[in-house]
Amino acid sequence: MSSTMRAVRAVAAGEPFQAVELAVPEPGRDQVRVKVHACGVCGGDAVARFDALGLGLPRTPGHEVAGVVDAVGDGVTAWRPGDRVGVGWHGGHCFVCRACRRGDFVNCDERKIVGASYDGGYAEYMVAPQAALAAVPDELTFGEAAPLMCAGLTTFNALRHSGARPGDTVAVQGIGGLGHLAVQYADKMGFRVVAVNRGRAKEDVARRLGADEYVDSEASGGAGAGLRKLGGARVVLSTAGSASAQADIATGLAPNGRMVVIANDHDPIPVPGDLLVFGRREVTGWYSGHAADSEDAMEFAVLTGVRPMIETRPLAEAEDAFQTMNKARFRTVLTI
Repeated sequence: MSSTMRAVRAVAAGEPFQAVELAVPEPGRDQVRVKVHACGVCGGDAVARFDALGLGLPRTPGHEVAGVVDAVGDGVTAWRPGDRVGVGWHGGHCFVCRACRRGDFVNCDERKIVGASYDGGYAEYMVAPQAALAAVPDELTFGEAAPLMCAGLTTFNALRHSGARPGDTVAVQGIGGLGHLAVQYADKMGFRVVAVNRGRAKEDVARRLGADEYVDSEASGGAGAGLRKLGGARVVLSTAGSASAQADIATGLAPNGRMVVIANDHDPIPVPGDLLVFGRREVTGWYSGHAADSEDAMEFAVLTGVRPMIETRPLAEAEDAFQTMNKARFRTVLTI
């Protein structure tokens, strides 16, 4: 194996990613080195791009990683070279803070973010704590597994904790990189799935993915009115990062309904108090998940046939892939 590797890094806040040669990292105690085969391109990579959390640059982004264990450090008991693994957004936790002692690892006081707290998967190799790795089933290709480490995990986890039961009406707002997976997961969980998107261009694909109904949010009255015509939603999973759109669709919640926000534009969501009080409606959020949640999302995908729709690009095209991710049909994956 060469002592150097190809990588693509954020080197200055807001500046284009740069292709570089780096030394292949060595795993320390309780760490695993992963030979990266695929890495999804995600909006969360902007955290490294703009140093949004002030964690420092340069940094190799990428938190939808799938590959093979290449080497292990001292103390590693869970993994062996050759194991198929993935690494997602949640990059490790301390195990001893108040949240960790209650098993709430994603809210750890010292939680790490892959591709921000330490180097991620826009590279031929990366190193991560053994607790951050998830086993990738043989039935998934690396390209399929990569988006499930963030987009798939987040939608699956939010849905299974939403309170919806089989037969309930669940609306998925936004049929894009997150939403196309949410529709599939919601369908396989037994919900009555309503896909919500601007215009009708994605209606056919949404129905093929499992949507029972479709609402055009640009139609008269907006998304909220469209949901009310269908009897209201027990759950709205909002994958569209628009506060105004989220305020509108919240009006389509049935009594005791809940809107779960997994994407946002950082603006307040202007939901009137009367909507919440009368009908006991809720607006809440959901944040990612840890490695065991990723395994659940992948295993459920294998069991039920859920798959991401991906476009593949070589690592050398990472900058263009990041710039054009919103123009991709659903998810872009760098193959390495």
